[in-house]
Amino acid sequence: MTSLPLALLHEQPSDEAAIDYLQERAFGPGRFARSAYRLREGVAPARDLSFVARVGTFLVGSNRMTPILIGGREALLLGPLVVDPAFRSKGIGLALLNASLEAAATNGHRLVMLVGDEPYYARVGFTRVPAGRVSLPGPVDPRRVLWRALVEGAEDGVAGEARRAA
Repeated sequence: MTSLPLALLHEQPSDEAAIDYLQERAFGPGRFARSAYRLREGVAPARDLSFVARVGTFLVGSNRMTPILIGGREALLLGPLVVDPAFRSKGIGLALLNASLEAAATNGHRLVMLVGDEPYYARVGFTRVPAGRVSLPGPVDPRRVLWRALVEGAEDGVAGEARRAA
């Protein structure tokens, strides 16, 4: 938990410029070539599952959830999770993750996937996708492809190409 006066709010269209700026600072221009970005391309984030963190009037963090398909099954793609460098290691990322995962579960979603660091995301229940179960567009380190079932057994039988939801 953070000791900051943190407000977690659903992402709004008016937040886009600040979120883009945070992502640019954190991930640079090469982010658009990454597999996860390619899955999000042209698909709006689910605003009811995507959150921003504010300290006062400053937007200091963001986490998005985007609908995808794995094989023929619906899932969510988590991320990008980004926190302003001046506010890192204060629990903001974890608070954003928990807000998005709780909202997804409450809204009946079953499975969330991401590309990220297993030690960080394991804290909120993510595990590595078994080798060969899911393919993503473009190169990706399979050790960084993680998922979390929001309903017991949601990952059972899920396999195939991860692609944008229509």
